[in-house]
Amino acid sequence: MSAQRILVVDDEADIRGLLKEILSEEGYEVDVAANAGQARASRARQSPDLVLLDIWMPDVDGITLLREWSASATDGCPVVMMSGHGTVETAVEATRLGAFDFVEKPLSLAKLLRTVERALESGKRRRQLANPLPPQLLVPAGKSKLMQQVRTELQQIAANPSAVLLIGESGSGREAFARYLHGESPRVAAPFVALVASSLRDVDVEEQLLGRGDAPGVLEQAAGGTLFIHDIEDLPLEAQRLLLGVLESGAFRRLASMEPHPFEARVVSSAQPGIESRAGTPGGLRRDLLAHLNTLIVRVPPLRDYVEDVPELLRHYVDRAVDAEGLPLRRFSVAAQNRLRNYPWPDNVRELRNLVQRLLIQGGPEEIRLDEIERELAIQSSPGEPLVKQDLLALPLREAREQFERAYLQQQLLLCNGKVGQLAKRVGMERTHLYRKLRSLGVDFRAISDD
Repeated sequence: MSAQRILVVDDEADIRGLLKEILSEEGYEVDVAANAGQARASRARQSPDLVLLDIWMPDVDGITLLREWSASATDGCPVVMMSGHGTVETAVEATRLGAFDFVEKPLSLAKLLRTVERALESGKRRRQLANPLPPQLLVPAGKSKLMQQVRTELQQIAANPSAVLLIGESGSGREAFARYLHGESPRVAAPFVALVASSLRDVDVEEQLLGRGDAPGVLEQAAGGTLFIHDIEDLPLEAQRLLLGVLESGAFRRLASMEPHPFEARVVSSAQPGIESRAGTPGGLRRDLLAHLNTLIVRVPPLRDYVEDVPELLRHYVDRAVDAEGLPLRRFSVAAQNRLRNYPWPDNVRELRNLVQRLLIQGGPEEIRLDEIERELAIQSSPGEPLVKQDLLALPLREAREQFERAYLQQQLLLCNGKVGQLAKRVGMERTHLYRKLRSLGVDFRAISDD
């Protein structure tokens, strides 16, 4: 997917150069224009996703240019006005003509980037509403190398009609990636139908999937598009049997009808990590069905694997809540962001989104400080949670060290098949001291050895 394109129109060369450098570093494609003539030519060559337009220019002022574009443009491109000599009347006139926002010079970098993100989001929604085709969903947020790799992988397989299995933890955004895959595919104009596997019931699963009489079922509703099945291990056995038959035959019939219907949807499904080893167990997912659903496999990473994106995700969900729900704008302090970068996010992106929602609904000072974050986070993770999901920063140093040592030695002991002698060599400790350490931490090495 190509980068979003921004046109900067300003008669000051220094401003043009600075904005081009900053926005390019943020991943945008930037074109610049020194006057109205160059701006018109740039828009004629390629429609931008956003225009940053200076008001005071030597040939044609920005308000006049905005009025011209407002009367003729149909691409839904938002315009943000810039001025170092703005007045209330000018701002009101710009807003009346459809400008998305008005920023004053000298430009605040943080405010400018926030305004750019919001304007691009607004332009995307405007184009979607004006488009009779189903809208493409937002690109999953995150600029880390890991997230870029996942998006690139989805782009590369988007045109292939094969079934895709998205493997990831609960709350990791698997449906968002499924929608992104659909939006990047040639099926974007066709339906995206999401099916929660646990919502199916054995008593009427045939009608839900196949339809009855004149009423189409889920399989037909997704014709030509994408059928997304959420957590395939939750499919009832009867649903598994029906779906397997449809995938193998490529057709189905509604109940009380003899007319065959070809199955024309691409199937994208999601599952928890370890699905491959659990398939085929009693009461679990049929192995032959899994073979139809995992032709292509994409692994969706947990948030703890790309915590460098946490500040961007926080801004993303704040802006979305402010724009979509009218909640008050609040900003995370640097200390709060750093704390959240070091939080393990056991419930992944869903937990982050819920945290943002809760903080904005509760309200408070514009800046969200560290003490407020500490109150919101769980004081202590469940002892049964894997070490990577435990919030050690919420604990005093001694307790955090004990939890780490306990989890570390338990896992190492499993690798040594419960043999303390091997463990001592592996971790570099004297055996007598290691025995004392295991007892003090409550690690029952005899039970592990027996297992």
